[in-house]
Amino acid sequence: MTTSRRSFVRGITLGSVALPMFRADAFARLAEANAIAGTASPEEVAQGDEYWTQIQKAFDADRTMINLNNGGISPTPSHVLEQMIRDLKFTNELPVEHMWRILQPRMETTRRELAKEFGCDTEEMAVVRNASEAMEIMIYGLDLQRGDEVVITNQNYGRMMTTWDQRARREGIVVKKISFKVPPPSPSYLVEQFRAAITPRTKVIEYPHITNLSGQVMPVREVMRLARPLGIEVFIDGAHAFGHWPMKRDELECDFYGTSLHKWLHAPIGAGFLYVRREKIPKLWPLMAAETKLTSDIRKYEEIGTHPQANFNAVSAALAFTQGMGLDRKVARLRYLRDRWAKRLLAESDRVHVLTELGPDKAGAIGLFNVDGIESAKLGEWLMARHRIVNVVINHAEFNGLRITPNVYTTLNEVDTFSDAVLKAIRQGIV
Repeated sequence: MTTSRRSFVRGITLGSVALPMFRADAFARLAEANAIAGTASPEEVAQGDEYWTQIQKAFDADRTMINLNNGGISPTPSHVLEQMIRDLKFTNELPVEHMWRILQPRMETTRRELAKEFGCDTEEMAVVRNASEAMEIMIYGLDLQRGDEVVITNQNYGRMMTTWDQRARREGIVVKKISFKVPPPSPSYLVEQFRAAITPRTKVIEYPHITNLSGQVMPVREVMRLARPLGIEVFIDGAHAFGHWPMKRDELECDFYGTSLHKWLHAPIGAGFLYVRREKIPKLWPLMAAETKLTSDIRKYEEIGTHPQANFNAVSAALAFTQGMGLDRKVARLRYLRDRWAKRLLAESDRVHVLTELGPDKAGAIGLFNVDGIESAKLGEWLMARHRIVNVVINHAEFNGLRITPNVYTTLNEVDTFSDAVLKAIRQGIV
């Protein structure tokens, strides 16, 4: 355990870190886990079970089913949920005072801590409801003219493609969708697909930091370096990336970034953030109207009318939990769980195809696979009906498979049970 992580957890446990409505004993499990890990490397910790048994106890997970769809929505640690419920009850006692005058100002703590974690200025961080809201602010917020071109991929999240299509229907902009192979044949391949699509009329490039289909990590910095000299804005959909592995704004070199926090940060449902580089704020319109005086203020993107404050404030506790665990340990564990099932299936059957890059420095928890001779949809239904294993069927125009996403509370036994079931289906068929 590093000195900084040890000090962080001890500070929270002893109450020296000021977090709103934070229980002094909320991180007891995390402190025990970090004591077990000691000075072991993230990769060493990832392969053991003693550390992660303590992390698992922080979640009230339904163990009657095996949840391998954490890419949709992840459960939140129990103490984070309790903080949100406590604030909801407090709100309900006298909403106009308790929510607007007491809880709402506390969101500045959430803004500050998210900005620190992402590596940007506090005045560049808007707290929103999810990645879709963040991305629609970008997509609808930039002035474009009829005939202007936007480059996206055909593996963008569906809602984002729908949003661009609607804007194209209303305003006559041109949306160009590029295709790419999964997994890609080389590190430079993805950048070249974007380069080939750019024309003098290209004004925006929008794509996911990590795809929700196969978990492919996209080259954000390299595309930024391609687009910025040409005056092209780049919108990054980070719904599956933030909280998944360590990252900073300056490493990405991005100007716009939107994410959900209820996936990999383990925040309550209904929380996300929008980052906009300070000098870009004035020209990006909010989704809902804001006063002129807010033109250069990041808070103009939070003008959404009356909404619950409790889930936004609980983000601070979720972020502290992840920081105490350490994103380096977290992503090492997620990759280990992914490789555990994927490499086993590949080793034991030549009918298995994994469409996600594997390895200790590749992708994250998300893995996509298919099996020759078994329809992915039928295999997914069989896993759910016969083995109570939650999964997602992916049907793309160019590929298909089952998307599998374990999380930090997933046990090795659950991953192995999934692998056993798939191998049984391969050997005996699904009936």
